[in-house]
Formats: sequence, C-alpha cells, structure tokens
Amino acid sequence: MKKLILLSTTLAATLLMAEAPKDQSIKTNAKLGYMKTDGNTNTETFSLEAKIKKDWGKNSLALVLDAQYGNTENATGVSEVIKNKYFAELQYAYAFTSALSATLVVGYKNDEFSSYNYQSYVGPGVKYKAYKSDKQKLNLEASLLYSSDEVQEQFASNTALEEKYGSYKAKLTYELQIVENLKFNQELSYRASMNESQNYFAFSNSQLSSKISDIFSAGLGYKVDYAHLVPAGIEQRDTTLSAFISIDY
Repeated sequence: MKKLILLSTTLAATLLMAEAPKDQSIKTNAKLGYMKTDGNTNTETFSLEAKIKKDWGKNSLALVLDAQYGNTENATGVSEVIKNKYFAELQYAYAFTSALSATLVVGYKNDEFSSYNYQSYVGPGVKYKAYKSDKQKLNLEASLLYSSDEVQEQFASNTALEEKYGSYKAKLTYELQIVENLKFNQELSYRASMNESQNYFAFSNSQLSSKISDIFSAGLGYKVDYAHLVPAGIEQRDTTLSAFISIDY
C-alpha cells in the first residue's frame, strides 16, 4: 500500500511538471509559513501547503501537499523535534458534465507525534460543483476507499498494528470572495470505517487571505485535525494557527 502511494505521487509529480501544450493549463498554489523565536528557548517552525493541478480535455490531475515541521533548542543547547507531519493526496478526475466528475483518489499521511505511524487510502469517487457565482464556489466530493493505517498500541512504543478496512470519505470546499482583495476558503473532510463506527477522522482548514500583488497573497490559516480512536495520553484534536505567504503561478 505504501509503495503504491509513493509510486502514484511520484508519477503525478512527473506528469504535473511536464510541459503542457498551449491549450492545456498547469496551475500552482503554494503557501509558505515560518516562525523563529530566540531567548531562553529557541524554536523554528516551517509549513508548506501546495496544490498543483493540470487539465487536459475532460481530464484533470491534482496533487496536494501539506507539511509541518518544528524544532526547539533550550538554553543548554539540547535540540528536540516538536512537529513533524506531512500529507500528500493525488486526485484524477474525468468530467462527465461541467458540474459532475468521476474521481480516483490516493492519499498518504505521516505524523510522528500522533498514535498513527501512517494513514493511507485509495479509491473511486465523484465530485460535484454544487454552486458557482462571481463571488462564491461550493464543491462536494464523496469516495469509497480501501484504507490502511498503522497505529501504535501505546504512544512511543515499538509495537504497532496495521489495520486494513473499507472506508468512505466526504469532502466540502467553499470559497468566498469577500471584497476584491480579500478571500475566505474553507475545507472540511470526514473519513470513516465502514465496519467500525468509532474509527473516524475529521479535518478542517479555514483560511483568510489578502491579495498583495498579481501572484502574492498574505493570510492566516487555522487547521483542526481530529482522530477519534487514539491511545491514552494522546489528544484527539490537533490544531494549528499559522500566518503564510501564498504564491499563485
């Protein structure tokens, strides 16, 4: 499963970076965040959120990346990693109409400080452009997935259990152009096992950004990452508040 995820992501990156004919388009959006503090405790945190999309005819291929890393160093010079999380999702879509598409999605997530060594999934689905106007966009997605997770029985233990199961995922993305240079984006997703109702994951990403040039924007983001089944001592909810620079090209 992990090899399939990595192979698919590598293939997608190669296709997306390839030169496209003039009647095709490649769109890239990257959000970069960085914070550094000095004093009794020195910390550095980095974040990257990127989406690369390529369209040709009725087909489209989109690669989403989301990574966070942080480390801290105390007054004695001892350094420690405090954040190490990354996520990649590849989606192929074929448009039946201007509003309805069939999709195939592949996803992989790794979080060093959660009870899950990795989460991965693959499967077909549909995407529906529910509403579109000059100021608003609303897209809905649903997928049936084969999921594989490796979860630790206890946090920081060397024993892990690999779980393979059928699941489903629902996703909502919303965009609102508040004024000419101010935009609000919201993403909500929910993935759950078909056999175990308590095994589910939820994710929210809220962003407010302001255009400062043709390609640059500045913004604030707030993410909530929730896993329901976690061992004792692990928080179910992981939140991130960030400031970022966004680049569109």
